[in-house]
Amino acid sequence: MLTARLLANFPFEPTADQGRLFALLGDFLLDRPAHRPTFLLTGYAGTGKTTVVTSLVQTLPQIGFDVVLLAPTGRAAKVLATYTGQGASTIHKHIYREADGEGGLSFRPMPNRASHTVYVVDEASMIADDDGAFGSRGLLADLVQFVFMDGRRNNRLLLIGDPAQLPPVGQTRSPALDAGILATRFQAAVTSCELRQVMRQNADSGILQNATALREELTRAAGPEAYSPSPVLHTHDRRGIWAMSGEKLEDGLRYAYEKFGQENTTLICRSNKQANQYNQLIRRVIFDAEDEIQGGDYLMIARNNYFWLPAGAEMGFLANGDFAEVRRVRRTEELFGFRFVDVRLRFVDYPSAPELDVKLLLDSLHAESPALPADAQARLREAVSRGYDDLPSKAKRAEALRQDPYLNALQVKFAYALTCHKAQGGQWGAVFLDHGYLKPDVPLDAEFVRWLYTAITRAEHELYLLNFRPALLGEAD
Repeated sequence: MLTARLLANFPFEPTADQGRLFALLGDFLLDRPAHRPTFLLTGYAGTGKTTVVTSLVQTLPQIGFDVVLLAPTGRAAKVLATYTGQGASTIHKHIYREADGEGGLSFRPMPNRASHTVYVVDEASMIADDDGAFGSRGLLADLVQFVFMDGRRNNRLLLIGDPAQLPPVGQTRSPALDAGILATRFQAAVTSCELRQVMRQNADSGILQNATALREELTRAAGPEAYSPSPVLHTHDRRGIWAMSGEKLEDGLRYAYEKFGQENTTLICRSNKQANQYNQLIRRVIFDAEDEIQGGDYLMIARNNYFWLPAGAEMGFLANGDFAEVRRVRRTEELFGFRFVDVRLRFVDYPSAPELDVKLLLDSLHAESPALPADAQARLREAVSRGYDDLPSKAKRAEALRQDPYLNALQVKFAYALTCHKAQGGQWGAVFLDHGYLKPDVPLDAEFVRWLYTAITRAEHELYLLNFRPALLGEAD
């Protein structure tokens, strides 16, 4: 019996929620598959989603299923691979391939020849359904189409996510966690299960206790009566969570870098402007940075880039959200009204990937937007294009632009401090959290509580609440 096998691979006494989940998974995997069989597993922080998935991944080969592990970002894929002990990939890199299209390079879904395969997709709350960077239908639509390509009824899709986290940027809900959308828009036969009970093994965590309280605030705010959330975070006698003033930040960061390492420590804030300020402060005070960019700098890719990796590279392309370390800085130059620098990068979440020489667009480092603003991008393209006006045809000019290293310069941000959307899908041993300016006379709303919940649950072991409003800590303002 499959349920018994799942329980045998589960290291704890299951909660009632988890017992019901294992029974549903057993039916989902062994019953005759319906059209596009999709399992939607939602659960809040501390309810054991990761432990359940690990048990499932261990069990599937025992009943003849192959497993493919996917996540929306490189950091989320690394987290998934770490806790399951198996390799994981980003969705984009698994389902798309490069293709020559009108206007240059494009990405199109690959053919899927896999059968009797379960596609396990973690952090599904981040998956958008209108991602114009890839297929015209959107990432979610392309994922569903890929899994069930050519009517492959013996494949199955498992979407895992936390409904209390932030939805994709610019959207008001997470479509991949909406059973109605999956059933009506994608004609999927959906089985749903939600985990609500916090596992006994997590009950002593101050981080998870506060996350649970925030989730309950969201539940009340979504109730039938109008309600303005009034969250209070508890730091007294709570393991793993502390309030601190800005004056203690330097000491706190030095301690966290020493204990957890630079790549396992981050600061999360609410705006790109605030992140830029923190990044410069950390570089200057902690790492004694004197140059605009230098060896050892920690970066996050801010925009998908398909130019610099050679064909057939393991990483596929350089994806928005991938982390890198600067290994060497070479020539800096100014052209077209923009500044560029040649560097060698090591990719933090892909330890087997070779170091890569690329050209960075320095202007993106300081932009108060997620990447170079659209008007600046248009100016760069226009300036570069003028250099190819003498080419004899539109096709040759398009090919020249596609191969131009300046137009295709990699856009990055410093990654010591991140916005919550940039941090989503990742986990760090230590997280420093700054909610930024809050208008004193404006009540908090559900969007802020969702932001706070998402940010808090990025911390695995230690969470530091930096310059928090006293009322949020149960104190008088």
